[in-house]
Amino acid sequence: MTSRSQRRAPDAEWVLMYRKGLTPARIAGLVKASPSLVTYHLSIAREQDSELRGAHDAAAGEPRARVTARTVQQMNDLIAMVQAEGRYPSSRAGEVAERALAAWLQRRRRDAAEGRLAPAVRDGLACLPGWQDGQRAATNEERWQQRLAELTAYRAAGQDWPRHKNTVTDTEHDLGVWLHTQRYKLRRGELDPAKETALNAAVPGWSAGRTRGRKARPSPDSHGEPGLD
Repeated sequence: MTSRSQRRAPDAEWVLMYRKGLTPARIAGLVKASPSLVTYHLSIAREQDSELRGAHDAAAGEPRARVTARTVQQMNDLIAMVQAEGRYPSSRAGEVAERALAAWLQRRRRDAAEGRLAPAVRDGLACLPGWQDGQRAATNEERWQQRLAELTAYRAAGQDWPRHKNTVTDTEHDLGVWLHTQRYKLRRGELDPAKETALNAAVPGWSAGRTRGRKARPSPDSHGEPGLD
């Protein structure tokens, strides 16, 4: 038997339910499918039938979301931030403006999942690939920023660069592993330029690490005796 996930999109039953006014989330609950899968099927259906969204809105008795000047401004602010900083706004940011932008983005993700996102906003955000699936990315970004803040405070307290092996405390181990990962990505050319810039600004010298405690290299004429660097 062919499963729902293996059916060719769009699923006719789901399209009919959507046409009758049911939201993607409601359809997913009724057919026991993931909301993301239902949304995927319906997005294809709307591409094939330009009148489908209007039929859905009419059946649901709800007008399409209006796009105000404020919405356009917030959308443009979001796009500018992501393109400039390489990250999405955080709901835990210190600045009120960034927290407000994070809340706005969360609402637009919900609108998109329910098939209610205004076309103008949908088309505008299309320049940010994967913005609808950014919850995990946002969580990872918040964790990264938190680690950077912790490393900054660790160094400000007079500590040497944290090690990822033979550590004294759990804090040193956690920060050491994280820092080791950033250095590894930098060497491989995989570190986000925005993150490299943030590290350079917050903790200069992070890529080189500690010099104290390293074993001295033997001098060429010392017959194996440690040389002086």
